[in-house]
Parts: sequence; C-alpha cells; structure tokens
Amino acid sequence: MVNFNGTLLAEDENFLNGDNRGLQYGDGLFETLRVVNGKLFFWEDHYFRLMASMRILRMEIPMQFTMEHLEAEVLKTITAKELQNNAVRVKILVFRNTGGLYAPTDNNVQYVITVKPLTAPFYVLTEQPYEVELFKDFYLNADMLSNLKTTNKLLNVVAGVYSQENGYQNCLLLNQKKQVVETINGNLFLVNKNIIKTPPLEDGCLNGILRKKLIELLEALEDYEILEASISPFELQKADELFLTNTILGIVPITKYRKKEFATATAKNLIGKLNARARLA
Repeated sequence: MVNFNGTLLAEDENFLNGDNRGLQYGDGLFETLRVVNGKLFFWEDHYFRLMASMRILRMEIPMQFTMEHLEAEVLKTITAKELQNNAVRVKILVFRNTGGLYAPTDNNVQYVITVKPLTAPFYVLTEQPYEVELFKDFYLNADMLSNLKTTNKLLNVVAGVYSQENGYQNCLLLNQKKQVVETINGNLFLVNKNIIKTPPLEDGCLNGILRKKLIELLEALEDYEILEASISPFELQKADELFLTNTILGIVPITKYRKKEFATATAKNLIGKLNARARLA
C-alpha cells in the first residue's frame, strides 16, 4: 500500500503523471525514518527538518501538516501493510503541485508515504569489509541547498554507479573546495584518538538527523571531543577510524580507504549508546 495525500492506494496504481514537478524539476523533498513497533525514531527532529526545508524552498505548508497528523498517516500506512509489529523503513515524499515550468503556478504540495520492512529492530554494526574511494567527477555546492534532502540527488546516483563499477561499498563526496563532505548515503565522521570530526553544514553536507543526534551524544561524553570542522582528503589516511551515519543504518564503519585499513573500536562503543538514545526519543 502507498499513502497518497492520506488515501491508501495499491502500490501498482497509477496516481502520478508525467507533469509531476518532482519528476520534471526535482522539485521535492523527502524524509526517511525508522519505525519500530509503531515508534517513530527521532520523529520530532525529522518533522521539524521537513517543515524548515519546505519553508526554505518556499512551499506552502498545509494547515493539516501537524506533527500528530503526519505521524498518524505514517502509522496508518504501516498498519495497512500489516507491519505494525515490525521494524520499518518509512519514506515521506513531498512535492509541489503540478503546473508551471521552472517557476511553479502553485506552491501548495502533495505527499506520498511508502513503507518497507527492515531486518533488525535496532541499529546493528556490520562486521563486513567496507571500502570507499573519493568521487571526483562532480562536486557538491557548499550552500544551504546541499543541506536539504531534496529529490535532486543526481550526484549521489552517479557516485553510486561509480562505486558499483569499481567494487567499492561507498564513495566520499567532495565540495568545490575539494573538502571531504559526506558519503553517498550518509554523514562522515573521522576519529583521531579521542577527537572526532565531522564536516560542518557550511561545507555542504546533509543536515542529517543521526549526525545531529551523534553530535549531541558525543558532547555529553567525557571520553571524546567532537569538532565540526572541514576535512581534507589528506587527513583520511592519517585517521584511526572513519564511519558514516544515517537514519536507517545507524553507524557504518569504513574499514578501508586506498591502502589504509581502519579500526572500528569507536563505532562499536557508540552503537549501543545510539540505540539507547533512539529508544528514549
């Protein structure tokens, strides 16, 4: 089942057309979140990020788009798929109404909610090899639009194809200043002894919910110092650890970059603390 503007439809039903602005111009936003047994992880953060992003893109926010209303629509969709007792990946896609060319004729929006089952109820650290490489064909812009989860993700898609073609599990994306910004599907953290760095939003990284939560967690721990600071490609091979974060996977340790192999001790230490915070969110 798919939730289209509050109406449950069959997944194979044709409810969008070729004039859809998300398709025509990438004029849309999305939120991806984890739901376990009906509990939306970090829902308040996801909701307010979506509202802030809609305002930045000058979309009209419908009166019914309250946190309670959208939560109810998410749970309605999960129940319709009979996944209310499971771990679920939820995607909320918001796009402007059809009409216009680059300039829309209407700033009101529609939405689609889709759900898919997940295998594990909480974040689990993978023990698999995870090799990355720099992607240098195209660069992120160091501006506010890069902080948003828009439907314009061509750079990420092409980087994903590159990583598949070359046998990598992921790629590190650069901005136009040649600073390391993020991975294809998550924020990047670099560990040197007890200092943990992650690129600042000003460098063009996604304003990730797990990034925010991990920064808050690290700020409360005496064992680590967290810095939001630019990361040069030259720092990568000097690091003790690298890992990425996103809402669905949690923490994913990077085990190899070029000739350097990385430890995973910090990631292992943080995954349990992150799960504890998710339960309380």
